[in-house]
Amino acid sequence: MRNVFPAAFVLAATIAACEATSSAPSGLTRGPFLLQQTHSHPPPSSSILFRPSKAFDTTSALVAKCARVIGLSVSDGFESFFQSVGDALPEQFFSVWTLVRAKALAPVLKVLVAACLFMSVMLVVDITSMALVSLAVKLLRFRPETRYKWEPIKSDEETGSLAYPMVLVQIPMYNEREVYKLSIGAVCALTWPPDRIIIQVLDDSTDPAIKDLVALECKIWASKGMNITYEVRENRKGYKAGALKKGMEYTYVEQCEFVAIFDADFRPGADFLMRTIPYLVSNSQIALVQARWEFVNYSECLMTRIQRISLDYHFKVEQEAGSSTFAFFGFNGTAGVWRIPAIEEAGGWNDRTTVEDMDLAVRAGLKGWKFLYIGDIKVQSELPCTFKAYRHQQHRWTCGAANLFRKVAFDILIAKNVSIWRKIYVLYSFFFVRKIITHIVTFLFYSVVVPASVLIPEVSIPLWGVMYIPTAITILNALRNPRIKATLIGLLEMGNVNEWVVTEKLGESSKGNPEDNKPEATSTKFKDRINFTELGFAVFLLFCASYNVVFGKNYYYIYLFLQAFAFIAIGLGYAGASASNS
Repeated sequence: MRNVFPAAFVLAATIAACEATSSAPSGLTRGPFLLQQTHSHPPPSSSILFRPSKAFDTTSALVAKCARVIGLSVSDGFESFFQSVGDALPEQFFSVWTLVRAKALAPVLKVLVAACLFMSVMLVVDITSMALVSLAVKLLRFRPETRYKWEPIKSDEETGSLAYPMVLVQIPMYNEREVYKLSIGAVCALTWPPDRIIIQVLDDSTDPAIKDLVALECKIWASKGMNITYEVRENRKGYKAGALKKGMEYTYVEQCEFVAIFDADFRPGADFLMRTIPYLVSNSQIALVQARWEFVNYSECLMTRIQRISLDYHFKVEQEAGSSTFAFFGFNGTAGVWRIPAIEEAGGWNDRTTVEDMDLAVRAGLKGWKFLYIGDIKVQSELPCTFKAYRHQQHRWTCGAANLFRKVAFDILIAKNVSIWRKIYVLYSFFFVRKIITHIVTFLFYSVVVPASVLIPEVSIPLWGVMYIPTAITILNALRNPRIKATLIGLLEMGNVNEWVVTEKLGESSKGNPEDNKPEATSTKFKDRINFTELGFAVFLLFCASYNVVFGKNYYYIYLFLQAFAFIAIGLGYAGASASNS
């Protein structure tokens, strides 16, 4: 799941108020670092950083004068820097650079620009279609209960609790010291006959102390009459998929018809099963009922607020559109209820990728099973609040989805139980555009190609590619996600495609006594605070932005500076909550 908004959408808001193009000033007599110039030094007022326009007609003379002085000072500073660099380099450097730039770099960059623009069009078309479907569902009140049969489960004197199907509830865990009580307590509070539910805690913890705590919690609830079992494995083979697969192999599971899955930081409401199970009981073609996530710590820091925006869009638009059109979407791995025979027909849990949830959904979908998303049912959960935890999570989701696409593409093509339209939707829209194209456009185009075009004057990018498309995507996202107030750069990380790092949870520690739960001091270790990859991109973007101020023909520097500052904040460890020393 797991779509991340491009940070480049800020470009639309900043460039819209500026002129599209303008003549470029020049300040070097022998040539700057990357662009040979022979013109004389222009008058200061021609600096691109401050170019008088009609916008200043409505501004007081004092403010305009101050802005002009500041703008010219900054522009002159950058110009002096490039002048010094140019003077320090040999004359032959500029001849070689001009040749390499024109013959080697420019052609490659032109191809990348064309490819990225084409992919941007693909992305905006897909987002437009999803937004239209989502809006239609809302306006036409195309609710789940109008599409599928739903009747509440009721018991009588004759059947008693037997009217309720047997339900297995799985809670996979791994060293969840902060949240294990919350999740177990919430599941044990579910409204369902005690003799018709089995709660299975699958503990893969490697810390003996935590394992003892979880086992004790299970014993406490068992003493209260709950049918709860505590299961452990000898190893962590397959990670979460392995734990879920092992959990399905116990003999007592054979009596269950459905299985609900909740990660350790998820807390379902008491009526969760009463609202979801009837859809499965009354509609034999439905394999999965997925609920929406709600976040208890979304206001903790800027990073959690931005994640909430992204995930709200995922549920409101992507999940809703997929459920309403082709009855298919990716299982989110938690806060959902599966029909056990559907899992078995699809081949069970598979640990070949780090997105075992999406893998199961694709295989079940290819067998003809339908999925239902219900946005009115919300399950409380936590968002990663440190950049390290967020990056590990995004790495797992992004690389796992791309790896899965490579493994199942052929299976989708030859599937016999689904229509050609559903095949096209899964291959093109679900996988290729949302799991591949989105990340390429986000990172390659807006973080590499656009900044690089500033340094290579032979390459130009159409205004619609850097302004209109981001504007359109932002508006379409906002139509179904009114909470949009910020954006974040999505980073496509390479390598370690099957690495599984459990996302750190903090539970409700911040809700206790402020003195007892005071955040620990930020780690003093340099390696724990600094993200060198992000700082490297910040340096690159700052250089491109500064170059554009002095020699550019457009106003890209506005966006590039903003993007560079975002990379600096992330690189210095200020994007999320402080990492502890523990």
